[in-house]
Amino acid sequence: MTPVQRRTAGTHAPELRAAAAHIARRRFLTGTAAAAALAFAVDLPRTGTASAAELDARKIAENPFTLGVASGDPRPDGVVLWTRLAPRPYEPYSGLPTSRVSVRWELARDANFRRIVFRGHTQAHPELHHSVHVDVRGLASDRVYYYRFRAGTWLSPVGRTRTAPLRTARISSLRFAAVSCQAYHDGYFTAYRHLAQEDLDVVFHLGDYLYEYAVTSSGGARAYTDRRLPAHFNRETVTLEDYRMRYGLYKSDPDLMAAHAAHPFVVTWDDHETENNYATGTPENDVPPEEFLLRRAAAYRAYWENQPLRKPQQPRGPDMRLYRRLSFGRFAQFDILDTRQYRSNQAYGDGWQTPGPESEDPSRTLTGETQEQWLLDGWRTSGATWNVVPQQVTFARRRNLSTPDFKLSMDSWDGYPASRQRLMDGVERSGIKNFMVLTGDVHTGNAYDLKKDWNDPASRTLGTEIVATSIASGKDGKDKPLDWAAHMAANPHMRFYNGRRGYVTVTLGERQARSDFKTLSAVTKSGAPVTTAASFVTEVGDPGLKPA
Repeated sequence: MTPVQRRTAGTHAPELRAAAAHIARRRFLTGTAAAAALAFAVDLPRTGTASAAELDARKIAENPFTLGVASGDPRPDGVVLWTRLAPRPYEPYSGLPTSRVSVRWELARDANFRRIVFRGHTQAHPELHHSVHVDVRGLASDRVYYYRFRAGTWLSPVGRTRTAPLRTARISSLRFAAVSCQAYHDGYFTAYRHLAQEDLDVVFHLGDYLYEYAVTSSGGARAYTDRRLPAHFNRETVTLEDYRMRYGLYKSDPDLMAAHAAHPFVVTWDDHETENNYATGTPENDVPPEEFLLRRAAAYRAYWENQPLRKPQQPRGPDMRLYRRLSFGRFAQFDILDTRQYRSNQAYGDGWQTPGPESEDPSRTLTGETQEQWLLDGWRTSGATWNVVPQQVTFARRRNLSTPDFKLSMDSWDGYPASRQRLMDGVERSGIKNFMVLTGDVHTGNAYDLKKDWNDPASRTLGTEIVATSIASGKDGKDKPLDWAAHMAANPHMRFYNGRRGYVTVTLGERQARSDFKTLSAVTKSGAPVTTAASFVTEVGDPGLKPA
């Protein structure tokens, strides 16, 4: 990631008003597309309008469930069920008219739907790209369910999901996976095929669900010889239409669909769902901030449309509250962060830089003041055995060299050391003993001890950080990247570093947590086997990673 010049964004209202002055200057601010962009940048339309006629679902001539099904954000009494009607997902309107469609859904205790618990119907609205979000409540806690959708004569694939235990429940184990960074153009999503076969309670996606970069007609590194992608994918995503079609491309991947159908997902974004390395309302490149806010609004809206998220996460223009808290009995509290939407602009123009007064300014924040206080308050009231923070960028200090001329990544928590220190102080004040950070972003698998004093390897360990490598981003990778020796020498609290693609599974127990780093030999060819590259444990009351 190269340093870039940024502009500072001000408040939203004047920028959005000023956007009208730039309508003629860019591709995405032309004609009716500009009017639509300005409308949803101010406020997201209500679900449905009086003018949207209902389409007789029996007239849908092609399979509308080409993107599969998904579930997410499990609670003790419910879960979100998702699908999107898209007979032709690579087209702007996905092969449907601008009419609403009635969709029926069923949820059962068995995969054959002989013991149906709930059924109902909902509307798939054109304003939300015919996406469906069903927030099912009234379910039994800690139980597996199966679900499906029906539109006209078409029946969706069957999905499997699971509710969380009651908040007062005493459970003895919880097994989840962490995934991140799935650049379609860098390779196949084979890791998801293996993930679908894992026995998991939930999957945490830590960001970069899609990439805004162009995808060639041959699928980039996938090098298709039997198919060609439409030419409109061979450009960077900017408009709402661009982002919607890009989700159509990604979510039509059969391995990704299999993983979603097998497990409930808890999702959070990083930067590429919108634009590389953006910060709050500040774009990566030298683009007027009011134009970037329109792009951000488009990206956020498409993200919500294509993920199993509840209505409180529905965006309002360029804003979307994605940070939230999920509990699994008294056993585990998950505080899901958004480290992109509220951050201070990256110091020193971004990239790897020598730290100094700008990056070490105490006022700098990666989470924003409100989210930071929400997190600290949640720790103070947590009675959970394990407190886990799924988030995006590397939390531990990560020097590139062991010599005094080392540099740090300004896009990670190293570029916001005061913000990180406030959280580390909060961990100590709250008294939580088993603190774990889950991270994505860097396309490598890493394991860190989180130290009270980064300069003293013998100082107290306050928690652990588990970094999930990418699903495909970075192509095949290697076990020891070129900077492996330098990073291991410069960071004695780093316990593991691997550059292959894959995912991490974590099993939380009453006495210890076990993390297994699963890797693939290649992603530029489909079907690679999965192996366990390394396993570590951290014991209850004794943070710090040990080989399993």
